[in-house]
Amino acid sequence: MEEKLQPSFKRELLAALPSLRAFAISLIGRHDRADDLVQDTIMKAWAKQDHFEMGTNMKAWLFTILRNELYSQMRKSGREVQDSDGLFTESMAMHPSQYGALDLQDFKKALDQLPPDQREAIILVGASGFSYEEAAEICGCAVGTIKSRVNRARQRLQELLQISGEADFGPDATSAPLTSKAFAF
Repeated sequence: MEEKLQPSFKRELLAALPSLRAFAISLIGRHDRADDLVQDTIMKAWAKQDHFEMGTNMKAWLFTILRNELYSQMRKSGREVQDSDGLFTESMAMHPSQYGALDLQDFKKALDQLPPDQREAIILVGASGFSYEEAAEICGCAVGTIKSRVNRARQRLQELLQISGEADFGPDATSAPLTSKAFAF
């Protein structure tokens, strides 16, 4: 019995195509997009033919599928951004966050290895934003002493983190071209 249903389904589907195409053109106004919509509709109807009850109105069922497909495409296109030349995507490129998290872990370990007076000085000046004078007042020592502690702390951190220059900061060689384009003004 299923053999008889499928050819009948196929015949009714083919007979509805001209009306379906006319309906799609009336909704969209462009023949190329209307043809794509009809094709999507036919594909969905064919995949769901077991949901169609033979003897009912095939044309109404197909028009409903077409209309729902059109609305789905419209909702989807509202969330999509046309970016055929890739400019928008390039502007969104960023350094992967996992590298930053790993770098921060390494920095915390290195910071913990500093002598307490150097750690205190570099945190006050480098992280908390105090001037050398303010840090000296907080620590109860001379400004030169704070400057010396901060300098020794920076040098020790560079050694512990194996930093030899500016090239050791920021994105790696693979992601640098992406982020340099994203942040070029």
